[in-house]
Amino acid sequence: MTKQVDTEAYSIEHRGNYPGQAWAVVLPRTTDEVSAVVRTCAEHCVRLIPQGGNTGLVGGSTPDDSGHEIVLSLKRMNRIRNISPFDNAMTVEAGCILQSVQEAAAAQNRMFPLTLGSEGSATIGGNLSTNAGGDQVVRYGNTREQVLGLEVVLADGSVLNGLSSLRKDNTGYDLKHLFIGGEGTLGIITAATLKLYPVPRQQATAWVALQSPDKAVALLAALGEELGDRVTAFEIMARETVNLVLTHFPQMREPLPTAAPWVVLVEVSEASRSVPVREEFEAALVQAIETDCILDVALAASGQQRQAMWNIRSHIPEAQRKDGPSLKHDISVPISRISEFIETVVPRMQAIVPSIRCITFGHVGDGNLHFNQSKPKEMAKEEFLAAATAIHEVVHETAAAIGGSISAEHGIGRQKQDILLRYKDPVAIQMMYCIKNALDPNNIFNPGRVLPLRQSL
Repeated sequence: MTKQVDTEAYSIEHRGNYPGQAWAVVLPRTTDEVSAVVRTCAEHCVRLIPQGGNTGLVGGSTPDDSGHEIVLSLKRMNRIRNISPFDNAMTVEAGCILQSVQEAAAAQNRMFPLTLGSEGSATIGGNLSTNAGGDQVVRYGNTREQVLGLEVVLADGSVLNGLSSLRKDNTGYDLKHLFIGGEGTLGIITAATLKLYPVPRQQATAWVALQSPDKAVALLAALGEELGDRVTAFEIMARETVNLVLTHFPQMREPLPTAAPWVVLVEVSEASRSVPVREEFEAALVQAIETDCILDVALAASGQQRQAMWNIRSHIPEAQRKDGPSLKHDISVPISRISEFIETVVPRMQAIVPSIRCITFGHVGDGNLHFNQSKPKEMAKEEFLAAATAIHEVVHETAAAIGGSISAEHGIGRQKQDILLRYKDPVAIQMMYCIKNALDPNNIFNPGRVLPLRQSL
């Protein structure tokens, strides 16, 4: 496709950011077709932008405005090639929608644990390229931990065939990890072999009221002591965050009458029917109340109540969109220092914008906070956005100072390149350029994403 009316949908992120102009959009159906496209582009030094569901948040999957970049959409490569319940593995193509992968696993009485708010439109290839996190990282880890093997088209059109379901293969470098989290800059992932798990037969979900993030960290530790890896999800939300959702979605109801300063959505799961998970979970929560770790708790009594709790969490991004301009940060810090980060950075931001509203939520189990700020009601949009650079600086500087990262699960794309160069170890940056230069010497894959063009070797 070359007509603008056809390529427009592929040239702008779903949030309307990073608009560009694609020279053309190609939609291959097979790995051989991807290989042929790459070979042709390599011969003519044409830049390729790999794209999955286009649900990215940092400008990594859309063309620039030069009109010289081709978008390679993988959405037609959406076959599930194989499912092996005995190997607890499935091989899927990169254009498979995450929700379709979950459903295919469930049909074989297995579970693929990656869960995201955008799972109805995000693709496996995009999840792999950004090393997506999601709600169940406490137990299962990021996308990287769910991958057994990859099929990747390289910059000369050759195909790395690594679709193995082996759990042990100690035969040199584990090359798949170069491409997971590589944001399409080193090769085009066309298929993956993924890990599967037993379907949980028991699940219990609680909405927990707390006084502070420190109490949330203490609760996570206490539940880990009592329940081990049965703690599946542990999502924190600030009061301002919950209120924002309830304001814009008035049909929703908070599970507890107490408007606590902080809440945590906790879920535990177990594949065995014989372990009394709900009873042990409830006992641990009662103990937490008795030791003043938590203020109150509501334990979901049905699947409907569970879904109502998760709906509040999942509607935070949409509530922010409805509320107006906001600044977004996807950072991670050591779990033990989450409270220190918040207590340090909030006063510094308030010194810049006194009435700034902090929409804080995230995955406490891996230290990943979505630390966002919404415009004060009385402030003009232009005035608020004029303070963005200073706010970003405060957030990233504070995170880095306590051993954190400026990007936890959204990636770098075009948005965070300068910040990456500032806070990443210079030796690591140089190694990244060396790897890029070795695997993609003509810089045709996603150029100017992750690593700035001006730093090319």
